Amino acid sequence: EQLRRLPKPTSAPASVEIVLFPPDNRIRDLDNYNKALFDALSHAGVWEDDSQVKRMLVEWGPVIPEGKVEITISKYEKTAGAAA
Repeated sequence: EQLRRLPKPTSAPASVEIVLFPPDNRIRDLDNYNKALFDALSHAGVWEDDSQVKRMLVEWGPVIPEGKVEITISKYEKTAGAAA
């Protein structure tokens, strides 16, 4: 019974780290991937809305066959001097 229920999406502010592993050496724009990733996480019920993301780090990993994405989501901790 418990395994059939989906977890409730979080409403807490989030910090997200994304590592993109491309399948080849073609030139790509780093900023073109975030919208699709965040929309997929919203659709999957990870969070209520991607506007909850308050910090984001995106970087390229090495080229690997088939490519992949690694996403780490953690609780947002405001840093000194950050906007409210």
